[in-house]
Amino acid sequence: MANLIDIRRRIRSVKNTQQITKAMKMVAAARLRRAQDRILATRPYAEEIRRVMANLAAHAGDLHHPLLESRPEKKVLLVVVTGDKGLAGSFNANVLRRAGEVIPRLAAVELLLLGRKGVDFFRRRPLKVRKGHTTLFSNVTYAQAQEIAEDLSTAYAAGEYDSVRVVYNRFKSIMSQELTEETLLPIPAPAEQDASASREYLFEPSAESILEELLPRYITFQVYRVLLESQAAEHAARMTASDSATKNAGEIIDRLTLRYNRARQAAITTQLIEVVSGANALEG
Repeated sequence: MANLIDIRRRIRSVKNTQQITKAMKMVAAARLRRAQDRILATRPYAEEIRRVMANLAAHAGDLHHPLLESRPEKKVLLVVVTGDKGLAGSFNANVLRRAGEVIPRLAAVELLLLGRKGVDFFRRRPLKVRKGHTTLFSNVTYAQAQEIAEDLSTAYAAGEYDSVRVVYNRFKSIMSQELTEETLLPIPAPAEQDASASREYLFEPSAESILEELLPRYITFQVYRVLLESQAAEHAARMTASDSATKNAGEIIDRLTLRYNRARQAAITTQLIEVVSGANALEG
């Protein structure tokens, strides 16, 4: 009988867990909807300004701007974008693993960590960390991206780093996220398909003033896009993980219920046999 009590307790415990994971899935789905709308609205502008800036950098001629300077990569700033919370499947582990693969390939590296999971992970590693942000993804704003972008631009213009790279999860669909490594600075050259469609620009009032205005805005918006991509990917990963956990809990409940019914049937059969055996003994 004690075995039946233990099984009932386990069933009750798994049902409670199932209710929690189901609620987590609903919350993640609601947040994903908003994050997905934001990133889908952001991507076209981010891609167009990236293409324009790449063409400008390629046709700038004798223009000199600190953010356009390309130098040998002696020191690299690696931006690692993770989440602030767990329970999102392999979302954080994939980013941290890719960062661990990138770091040995670089001569000298310093880290900028966006997300509490990255901060907690690299706190125990002997790597130099420039700064860590732990409360970005509760509400991603353009002002936050601007603050980070200004720090990156100032450091690169001062020659502290020869390259700024970012590793993050790009939102692909609800079921999948694409692990991505990009170069923020220096501005990459236009891709081959973009180069064929590139055009000459007439600068008015002047190329210097236009670049002075556009370059910081470009860096800010690319950082903003990366934050939104990671936020949407995290919500999608958490929703998928919660859905899988809910289904797994349901399967465990079914197995435990079957086990409980078998144990209960065996107990009833044993009791019946004892009753019949006792009755036969009295008749004898």
